[in-house]
Amino acid sequence: MPASEKPLACVIGDMDLVRPLGLAGIHSAAVATPGELTRYSRFTAAVIDWADPWKAPEKLLERLLEFGRAQSKPPVLYYEGDWDLLLVSRNRGVLGEVFRFSIADPELIEDLVDKERFRELARRLGLPVPPSAVLADGDDAIDALRLPVIVKPLTRQWETWEPLAGKAKALRIETRPELRRLARQLAEAGVDAVVQELIPGPETAIESYHVYIDEGGEIAAEFTGKKIRTYPLELGQSSALEITDDAGVASLGREIVAQLGLRGVAKFDFKRAADGTLHLLEINPRFNLWHHPGARAGVNIPAIVYADLVGLPRPAAGPVTPGVLWCHPRLDYTAARAAGVSTARWVAWMAGCEAKSGMSWDDPLPVVRRGAWHLSRRLLPRRGAAADQAEHFPTAPTGA
Repeated sequence: MPASEKPLACVIGDMDLVRPLGLAGIHSAAVATPGELTRYSRFTAAVIDWADPWKAPEKLLERLLEFGRAQSKPPVLYYEGDWDLLLVSRNRGVLGEVFRFSIADPELIEDLVDKERFRELARRLGLPVPPSAVLADGDDAIDALRLPVIVKPLTRQWETWEPLAGKAKALRIETRPELRRLARQLAEAGVDAVVQELIPGPETAIESYHVYIDEGGEIAAEFTGKKIRTYPLELGQSSALEITDDAGVASLGREIVAQLGLRGVAKFDFKRAADGTLHLLEINPRFNLWHHPGARAGVNIPAIVYADLVGLPRPAAGPVTPGVLWCHPRLDYTAARAAGVSTARWVAWMAGCEAKSGMSWDDPLPVVRRGAWHLSRRLLPRRGAAADQAEHFPTAPTGA
């Protein structure tokens, strides 16, 4: 099917989701804020103004439906964040009238996104998760856990979590008094959190299984990976990743897929203990940044999902090429320097990464035009709303 005749992919996500679709010849409608990279990609054919799916889900839903109803062919909808996922899942009926998408069972999604519900699900199914408790369980339940522990919010409400934790996705706690103080702070901030026994080991011990299960329950595509660096260096945001081909991680991932009766896409995060045992940390039933290096390694999950939903032949899915690297250059430079890596050594390493978040020689406009947008905001601060309004164009620049 010629690219001009293909339905658009509607992407609630970033360049690491737009890019693998573009590599497969699929153009996107990007749901984006002013100045966001996805607005300027040559793979972007339209732009939908973003609204916060946590604070204003009705507004984002309205904008999605307005766009979908205006298309001659139902677009294929992709969702990258937890709140994007919940918006699509909770409104799957009305969205399904104008979009095509692949998604897990609604109750299972709620179980996987909410860490308290996930803890109960893991207990029922006997999943290999570390012992945990929620703050609401009280001191006795928390005191039964072995120190050190990590504390993370039940759902990803970053605006209330970040003032306490910064950019870290979780906090490491070493002592009971420290845990008591944090519990009080979280209660005052209205943040519900889970406390989990820490599996010792560096961030490189975190490995992942990535999978797409079709509507018939067959695994259509899969690959594995591991972290190289995060920032902050412990429990931080991923800044450097590597695609692997680990049979043990894949085998355990498949077992859990079968236990859950999962459909759609998912990422399973494990941490490997010193004895080699894999402990399940979380399951995210949504698209994610790993799909960019995965596509470079020969398994383009977003493109395979698109083919199934549109009725096209599936692109090849493997064999995966292990060793493909991804990095977020700006974030990983900071992480590498904090880890003691010299600038020269890091630049040489980064240049060899097959996938870079937001950067590509064959698609340079996103970085150039976002830089120009930020510069204009600094030089002309009084433009304010007028500058934002100029960015709310209905279609991407020509040449997409």
